Amino acid sequence: MDATPRAGMELPVPVEAEARAGIGRHLGLSGRLFLVTIAFVALVEILIYVPTVANYRRMWLSDRIAAAQIAALVLEASPDQHVSEDLARHLLRGVGASAIAVRGDGTRRLLAVDTIPSEVAGLVDLRSHDWIASIGGAWRTVFTVSNGPVRVIGHGRDGFDLVEILLDEAPLREALIDFADRLLLSSLAIAAAVAGLVFLMLQRIIVRPVRRLARNITEFADDPQGSDRIITPSRRTDEIGHAEVALARMETALAGELRQKRRLAELGLSVSKINHELRNLLTTAQLLGDRLESVSDPAVERIAPRLLATLGRAIRFCEETLAYGRASEAVPQRRKVELAPILAEQSDLSRLDGASRVTIRVACDENVEVEVDPDQFSRALTNIVRNAVQAIGSDKARLLDPVIEIEATRHGRPGAGGVTILIADNGPGLPERARANLFSPFEGSTRAGGTGLGLPIAAELIELQGGSLTLDTTGEGEGARFRIVIPDRPTTSP
Repeated sequence: MDATPRAGMELPVPVEAEARAGIGRHLGLSGRLFLVTIAFVALVEILIYVPTVANYRRMWLSDRIAAAQIAALVLEASPDQHVSEDLARHLLRGVGASAIAVRGDGTRRLLAVDTIPSEVAGLVDLRSHDWIASIGGAWRTVFTVSNGPVRVIGHGRDGFDLVEILLDEAPLREALIDFADRLLLSSLAIAAAVAGLVFLMLQRIIVRPVRRLARNITEFADDPQGSDRIITPSRRTDEIGHAEVALARMETALAGELRQKRRLAELGLSVSKINHELRNLLTTAQLLGDRLESVSDPAVERIAPRLLATLGRAIRFCEETLAYGRASEAVPQRRKVELAPILAEQSDLSRLDGASRVTIRVACDENVEVEVDPDQFSRALTNIVRNAVQAIGSDKARLLDPVIEIEATRHGRPGAGGVTILIADNGPGLPERARANLFSPFEGSTRAGGTGLGLPIAAELIELQGGSLTLDTTGEGEGARFRIVIPDRPTTSP
């Protein structure tokens, strides 16, 4: 099944990639597996076929030596060890040799002779068993027509130490070719049957499940939010079964995440549409509330500050929601900057109305430099410090001397180290529920009216600098401590 892009999506594919994909479809996993199976079965057949043909030649010659041994015994048993010329030729034809010689008791005797040639085409010594020489001799017999007889030497018995014969190689060649042809046909039949069975088993055990996985992945890619596209794992307990279970788990989680992201995207789109009008209405209401402060009515004087504070929180909520909902942050322009001035600004940037009693202490050497985008990094620090100020500076915290300490240190050598910044307060700390969702949008706030967006935005900005933002583990009632680590970019030699 070919994946087709949905509306609004463009998937450009080069011509070369399409050509390669076409070839891959014609020769898929099944075709490749079939070729590999044929190749391995053919290799095994060759390893069996060649030695078998060589062994057949050796056995054929051994039979001729055995026949010559019997002929020699007949000649030995005859009166005066002499037979007629017709009987001798009959014995030679039965052996298929032109001459037979034996050696026994230290003497060598020529028992039967037809015609003694002037030279022989080759020598085969059956007393040694060299497989390389035997295979070479077999294929020489098949593919080479000899001009003379072959001398064959074998072990003797029954009083003979050695038996030699001279024979024409033509009958051996015919028999060997006939045997090789029959063996080849039977081997091909067996190889085809074995290859077919192996291929069918591998097709059923491996190829078909893998094809099912690939088809499911393709279908899931077309509609990842459809619950009917999630694979149903089989009952297999092998690696493919584990892969099916893992794929089903991944598709289930991914489908849920995509549905949630879609809802958030729709929510962000709706908020962005109404934000302009809502912010104008809130600003107008805030201006009207400012006029109420000049009214001398005691009830108005008591309600007006609360009204203005509520309107201010509403406006900040809209601004922070839009800030987090932006498509993406700009690419950071990282460069080396002095860290001390950026940290010193936090005393002014993070100070809120009604929280002036919070003391912010900064400890940083003047020569500490960090590679960041100063604007983005300052925004991240502001969000973190502002959260701490709001947490420990409120009346609910009940702290007599709320303090925030910012400490920066450099570690490692330049180009291979980095800068660590600790932001700690002496407040009551964070509850367990807030720790679990600290960097999740809309879920990490612990105070009324909070959006829960400050820390997620800060974490995103710090990650853009190549760093990390984490919460250190502290004891109960020891406040909260955030750790920022900004590693140096590795230096490249010219």
